[in-house]
Amino acid sequence: MPTDSPPTLWLTGLSGAGKTTLARTLAQALNDSNRRCVVLDGDALRSGLNRDLGFSPDDRSENIRRTAEVARLMNDAGLIVVAALISPLRVDRAHASLIIGTQRFLEVYVSTPLEVCETVDAKGLYRKARRGELAQFTGVSAPYEPPEAPRLAIDPMRTGLQPAVSKLLDLIGNATT
Repeated sequence: MPTDSPPTLWLTGLSGAGKTTLARTLAQALNDSNRRCVVLDGDALRSGLNRDLGFSPDDRSENIRRTAEVARLMNDAGLIVVAALISPLRVDRAHASLIIGTQRFLEVYVSTPLEVCETVDAKGLYRKARRGELAQFTGVSAPYEPPEAPRLAIDPMRTGLQPAVSKLLDLIGNATT
C-alpha cells in the first residue's frame, strides 16, 4: 500500500454516542478543505447494502465485513473514508482492519458513556431495550467491547463537537504525512 493512501477512520461506540454527527461534521470539514471523503454510516448501510442482515452475531460480523470491503475499495479510489458503526466486538474490528489494511485503518473510540447515550436516546431504542422490546441491543442485552488501543478515544458530548472534529483532523493529518 502506498504511504499516501487515504485512511479509513473507523468510529466505534454505543448507539447515541455521536458517531454519525462526528462523521458528518468531519466530512464537511474535509470537503471544505478540498479533501475527498465519504461517510459510511451504519444506519444508512443497514437500510441499503446490508438490509438483508439482522442483529445476530453472524449478521453483525457480516455487516462489518461488507462495510470494510467497501471502505477498502473507496480508499483504493483515493477517498478518505469515515465509517460510523457501533461494531461492538473487537474481533470484528480487527477483521475490518485486516481487510482495509492495518496502516490505513484508524480506530476511533467514541467513548460517550452508556448513561449519557441513554439520556440522548432520540429514537427511544434504549427504553425499548430496557423494556425487553428489542433483543440483542448493544450495551443493554448484547455486549460492547471498547477498543483496547484505539488511535483516538473521544467523548464529543464532553469535549464538544468542534474540538472533537479538530482532533480527528489532526489524526488524519498525522496518518497521511
